[in-house]
Amino acid sequence: MLFKEHTIHSALISHAEDYPHGTVVPYHSHNCAQLLHTLSGVIRVETNKGIWVIPPNRGVWIPSGIQHSLKIIGAVQVRTLFVDPLARADLPHTCAVVGISDLLKALIVEAVSIPENRPTGSREERIIELILDELRRLKNIAFHVPMPHSETLVRLCQQINLRISHPWTTADAAALLNTSERTVARQFQQELALTFGEWLRRSRLLRAFEHLASGDSILETALAIGYDSPSAFSAMFKSRVGVSPRDYLQQAREAESCAV
Repeated sequence: MLFKEHTIHSALISHAEDYPHGTVVPYHSHNCAQLLHTLSGVIRVETNKGIWVIPPNRGVWIPSGIQHSLKIIGAVQVRTLFVDPLARADLPHTCAVVGISDLLKALIVEAVSIPENRPTGSREERIIELILDELRRLKNIAFHVPMPHSETLVRLCQQINLRISHPWTTADAAALLNTSERTVARQFQQELALTFGEWLRRSRLLRAFEHLASGDSILETALAIGYDSPSAFSAMFKSRVGVSPRDYLQQAREAESCAV
C-alpha cells in the first residue's frame, strides 16, 4: 500500500496498486524516495510546502523523509517506484510533478514483476539500472501550487481556495488583508516567488484536473474554477497542459483503457 513504511534492501523496487475514487491516505513518509506514476485517475499530493496534482501518464517525485498526504480522484491505477536515495548521486531532492516518457512507463510496468532479490548481471538487474538512469532525466512540470508560510497569506490562500470560482483580483486580496495591492504583490513574490495571478492560475488548473477526473463536464469545470466560458478555460488549459481539455479527456480515457 502507498501509505506503508517501506524499507528496501536493493536500489529500487516497483509496486502496482489500484484505488477507488475518494480514497484518502493521511500524512506519512518513507525512508526511501518515491515516484508515483498514474496510469488513470488523478492523485492530489500535499506537503507543508505545497500541493501537487498528478494527471494520467505523469508522475510525482517525493524525496525520502517528506511528510505527505494523498487524495485519490477518479479510479486511480498507480505504479510506484521506491528508490534508495543513494542509488544515484544526482536524484532529485525536491517534490515535483514530472513527465513520464514512453520508455520509462514501459520499464516501470515491467519492473512490477521483478523481485527485490535478483541475480547480479541479470536482465532484471539491467532493467533496474536503466530505470535509475531514466530517473536522472526527469523533467519538471509546473503542476504545483506552493503554500505560503506567514499566517496572513495562509489565511488568504485558504479563503481563495474555498471560493475558487470567485473572479479574484489583487484588489480583492488587498481588501481582505486590509492592505495595498502593492503589498500583496510583494508578499506573494517574497514567500512564493510567484505573482498573485500566477498562483491563482496554478490553483485553478489543479482544481480543474480534479473536477475533470471526478466526471464533471468542461463547462461545469470552467464555471467551478472561476472562468466565464469554456473557451476561456480551454485557452488557459491548453497553454499549460499542451492540449485542450477535450483532447486531455480523450487521452485520459485511452490511457485508462490501455492501463495494465
